[in-house]
Amino acid sequence: MALSLTVNGEKRTLEVDGDTPLLWVIRDELGLKGTKFGCGAGLCGACTVHLDGQPVRSCSTPVDLASGKSVTTIEGLAAKGDLHPLQKAWIEHGVPQCGYCQSGQIMSAAYLLKHNPAAEREDIVAALSGNLCRCGTYSKIIAAVESVASGESVDREGA
Repeated sequence: MALSLTVNGEKRTLEVDGDTPLLWVIRDELGLKGTKFGCGAGLCGACTVHLDGQPVRSCSTPVDLASGKSVTTIEGLAAKGDLHPLQKAWIEHGVPQCGYCQSGQIMSAAYLLKHNPAAEREDIVAALSGNLCRCGTYSKIIAAVESVASGESVDREGA
């Protein structure tokens, strides 16, 4: 089945089965490896992407639901090759350990800050509560998001 969607600003037409999880289309058909497979049931948040601006779990979202829509992956957050402010904050705060959950964490945080640029700690904790980190770097994750929300450590453009 031919499906059209826009991924990171680029219109794509693909021949895929409509019930294929969006995650596998992103990773296997488009070669964008930043979005990760975690649990496969939409529970851990590692596969979070934005679909028409809303965060979704791509492992449990059939690609036909994305047809005609816009998908943004972690690769699409960087504007003109510059890292997104959250990506910069992740580096500044030394967030990643294994790094596996990080793209989903950042995508959830980006959605929060787009809609609540001055998010407080409670807002951040609530927004990221559905994203699991096996390494337990939650305090660094929250500090990185807080630094962007407060404007203290990175440029807020693009948040």
